[in-house]
Amino acid sequence: MEKVKKIIKDVEKNGDKAVKKYTEIFDKQKLSRLEVTKKEIKEAYKKVDKETLKALKKALSNIKRFAKEQKKQYKDFKYEKDGVTLGQKVVPLERVGVYVPGGNYPLPSTALMCITPAKVAGVKEIIVCSPKIVPTTIVAADFAGADKIYRIGGVQAIAALAKGTRAIPKVDKIVGPGNAYVTAAKKEIFGKTGIDLLAGPSEVLIITDNNADAKFVAADLLAQAEHDVEAKIVLVSSSKQKIKEIEKEIKDQLKELSTKDIIKESLKNKEVIKVKSIKEAIEVANKKAPEHLEVQVKNPEKYLKDFKNYGSLFLGGYSGVVFGDYCSGTNHVLPTEGAARYTGGLSVKDFLKVLTYQKLTKKGAKSLNKTVIKMASVEGLEAHRRSAEIREE
Repeated sequence: MEKVKKIIKDVEKNGDKAVKKYTEIFDKQKLSRLEVTKKEIKEAYKKVDKETLKALKKALSNIKRFAKEQKKQYKDFKYEKDGVTLGQKVVPLERVGVYVPGGNYPLPSTALMCITPAKVAGVKEIIVCSPKIVPTTIVAADFAGADKIYRIGGVQAIAALAKGTRAIPKVDKIVGPGNAYVTAAKKEIFGKTGIDLLAGPSEVLIITDNNADAKFVAADLLAQAEHDVEAKIVLVSSSKQKIKEIEKEIKDQLKELSTKDIIKESLKNKEVIKVKSIKEAIEVANKKAPEHLEVQVKNPEKYLKDFKNYGSLFLGGYSGVVFGDYCSGTNHVLPTEGAARYTGGLSVKDFLKVLTYQKLTKKGAKSLNKTVIKMASVEGLEAHRRSAEIREE
């Protein structure tokens, strides 16, 4: 946090100069210009193959469809009773910053996941920051509807978005995952600038019984393990035999993976929990509140109502987390480290404000005056009481 605070103060004081300085220090890139130009965006499209473009379009279509369904839940309304009119307006944010991880693992999928719900919500301006940005990420960001794209990352990007510089406009809210420093920076700037959530290392908890396909389960555990050496992998099973099968599959499949070095480290944190029943497995899942929860048991849908705490839920053997990671339609920016106990993942609502309003007629004020006067008197707030009494008089 001390390092993060220092960088944020430097960016606030020295703007683009500080942003370029830290980009050179941390990303080993000396930038003369921070923004990706329209010409560079056109060039990026030429560097992305047709199959990748096709995949991006398919993913975007599915993410947008789900976001549109979410938006239907947020509506304006008003009602009147006894001279008191109350209402709600749903208003999109003006300007949002989207952080897209880069570096060793560029994540164009994150650009789609963060920009699309913002566009559906009606955000007027979307600013994207991504370190060492590659053509595919540029294309994904442009394709999803980014208004400006910057080739910067880390704490300096979060600081620039929160404070504003000559080149980078100040935003109302910052969304998107990042490493420990990015997360710490989001925590530091929160208050005057909004954030989505504080994401930690990736997590998956998989519940199995005798019906689970050991190959599927092992593949899904390995997929999450390759995210980061600190990834959290949990297997909960009512079958001792199935646990043995899955453990063997993990060893066999690991041999073929180029990311085995990272996976081996994260598998050291692997947790295997033997339970007596699916009911007990549900209790474990609700207590842990994992980012990703897979339920690979017979008739998984019948347990849907019993699961309360998770970032995103995947029901059945064919519902691997990877589909949610990329293209099924639900968002992959999800709560970690137990935060699923009180929040869900990124959605259209993160880009909307629910604003209330009211209008009282003389009749409406009269109908509420006695209540206001009494409550203000109980709280000892004389000016509050007088504000109502003046209208009564």
